[in-house]
Amino acid sequence: MQTVNLVRKAVLLFVLMAVSTVLYAHGERNQEPFLRMKTLQWYDVKWSVDNGATINVNDEITLKGRVHFFSRWPQSINEPDTVFLANATPGPVFVRVSSYLNEVPQIQSTGVELGRFYDFEVVLKGRIPGRHHVHPMFNVQSAGGLIGPGIWVTIAGDADDFVYSIETRTGQTIENLGTYATGNVYKWHLIWVAVAIFWLIWWIRRPLLIERYLLVKDEQWSKLITATDMKVGASLIVIIIGMLIFANSLTREAYQYTIPLQGGVAETDPLPDLGKGKVVVKNKRAEYYLPGRTVTMDVEVTNNHDLPIELGEFMTANLRFINQNLPVAVAAVDEGYPDELVADSSLVISDLSPIMPGETKRILINATDVAWEVERLSSLLNDPDSSYGGLLFFYDSNGKRLISEVYGQILPTFID
Repeated sequence: MQTVNLVRKAVLLFVLMAVSTVLYAHGERNQEPFLRMKTLQWYDVKWSVDNGATINVNDEITLKGRVHFFSRWPQSINEPDTVFLANATPGPVFVRVSSYLNEVPQIQSTGVELGRFYDFEVVLKGRIPGRHHVHPMFNVQSAGGLIGPGIWVTIAGDADDFVYSIETRTGQTIENLGTYATGNVYKWHLIWVAVAIFWLIWWIRRPLLIERYLLVKDEQWSKLITATDMKVGASLIVIIIGMLIFANSLTREAYQYTIPLQGGVAETDPLPDLGKGKVVVKNKRAEYYLPGRTVTMDVEVTNNHDLPIELGEFMTANLRFINQNLPVAVAAVDEGYPDELVADSSLVISDLSPIMPGETKRILINATDVAWEVERLSSLLNDPDSSYGGLLFFYDSNGKRLISEVYGQILPTFID
């Protein structure tokens, strides 16, 4: 019996370890499918290090790529009128050195336009050793964080060796921003803690509950707060105000030039949408075949471009389905992109012939892979609004890429 219990405990421990590893690595899978499919579409994302790479404390890595703000933004969350470009990591294991959106510094929040494209770049500096999952992310006001694809990065070394040196606008060099002026922080905290402790002791030195309750009951207000109490309180107010004036004068003397925290919003223009209208995609029908883990899209494609085009990729929620019959589409998959986000199965298209200029063609697209379940995207069928969204990447005969949104309602099916 003891052996059976030990085996059960071992199996349970193994399962918990396996599940916790998945959750630790991919917390973004807990986000609702509509948030990942119909908000941000990240593509051409590259990291300056390989997936699984090891860097040292103080080493920098760069995340860059392009993001599309879906035009059919979910009505259940706020539109991205105020967003902030950030990074998603398990705590402050990296320091964000700089961030840019269309080459505009993103020190402050900004606003974006739906249906438009933006280039992003984030530079991070290793701070705390460990194996961490690193993503780009946009924080949307009143909606939370929307996460892009991520890779594993191991930070080696000692956290005590971390140094973040900067030069101020006055030319002063701060050797380590992480420890700068911490002596003043400790000193003033101790001063105010001492004041607070004195004030607490002044009141708790006498009986607190029963005796004061009886005084209140007998309406003996003068004995609750004595003249001495009022004198001590008034003296303490004078002392605190004096300390604030003195501290302010010290600060002004030590730091002659100060800039308040900025509350404005940066203005960031979207990229020119040169390919808009060259490919028009209309969703006719979409189904998710549960047993086969397949999304089937029946779409009508109109080529308004001056060259023939072919479908090369379907991308949604960071998951990529590639047309293996189109070499230019296969070549577009960067080696550093996370393997688990590139479907093993090919994107199956009912008609592989090019769509000629001016032609409108109706095609069936099958995107099959276990990743629909692994990434928990199949749960979109449980949403009150069962709909999907993504990007279709077309390529013309010269290898130029044309991008179009695809979206619509999706229904479950359990039979072939």
